[in-house]
Amino acid sequence: MQTRQLGTTGLQLTTIGLGTWAMGGGDWKFSWGPQDDTESIRTIHRALELGINWLDTAPVYGLGHCEEVVGRALSGMRHRPLVATKCERCWDEAGRIVPRLKRESIRAEVEASLRRLGVDVIDLYQIHWPQPDEDIEEGWEAIADLIRAGKVRFGGVSNFNLTQLQRVHANHPVASLQPPYSMLARAVETELLPYCAEQGIGVIAYSPMQKGLLTGKVTPAWIASLPPDDHRRNDPKFQEPQLSANLTLVESLGEIAAANGKTVSQLAIAWVLRRPEVTAAIVGARRPEQIEQTIAGGDWQLAEAPLKAIEDLLDQLPFPAN
Repeated sequence: MQTRQLGTTGLQLTTIGLGTWAMGGGDWKFSWGPQDDTESIRTIHRALELGINWLDTAPVYGLGHCEEVVGRALSGMRHRPLVATKCERCWDEAGRIVPRLKRESIRAEVEASLRRLGVDVIDLYQIHWPQPDEDIEEGWEAIADLIRAGKVRFGGVSNFNLTQLQRVHANHPVASLQPPYSMLARAVETELLPYCAEQGIGVIAYSPMQKGLLTGKVTPAWIASLPPDDHRRNDPKFQEPQLSANLTLVESLGEIAAANGKTVSQLAIAWVLRRPEVTAAIVGARRPEQIEQTIAGGDWQLAEAPLKAIEDLLDQLPFPAN
């Protein structure tokens, strides 16, 4: 696969990184339903076989479980992939998610992540959400301390707005921003992408397929069949009145993709990667065949004609893409 440099870090990332959110399994607030750990490990191994050289995870995915699964998958590897994980999303004994950015919390979180992942250093350590807002400077300073201590190679942020990004970047260089970005979530284009380009901050976009909505597989019946704890049931983009408009868009995207011998998933990924500010896209998978089907999107350079056709379709959306 082709690679791009992550900001000024020198890290060369494949244009697709494996997303592991769903591998956290069920029974937590933002789950994707039950997941077989053996299948998750097979998926991670297949992604690496296909040439992907990095993966993204977080402690909160499955309340620690996902990092443990990733650690099992990487155990014994002579040449492991780059690993990006996160801090700030903590949880209490009842499994309720609690935002924390105090220095002592992040110190404890990184030790727990290192243990679960089975690694000595985390390649990219990211603040998952800028909450509480008043503590983001303290949290970022704690990550800078971890970099100096050799426990973390580079620090990044996720879900920050421009003002928040500017606040922390002034204290210690931000290696990367991880924002949501897809045809149905374009808020990042206005201010954040230009700022990142200007400052040499890498961008790793998550949910380029909008949680599966931009794949061609979603129907009202498919949504109704999701497990009760799949958080997408409560996502407005998977509900009316937005759902019908989104499915109409996907149908038209399918025609563009088919005309180019590709799938809607591959088209959605390639569209996100068309922006030079974007280093890579995080593509989630739960089974080996899913990453086998999507990976071609990472090397597809969209021509002018399909790009214009897509833009015309997006201009017709009755709801803002944010």
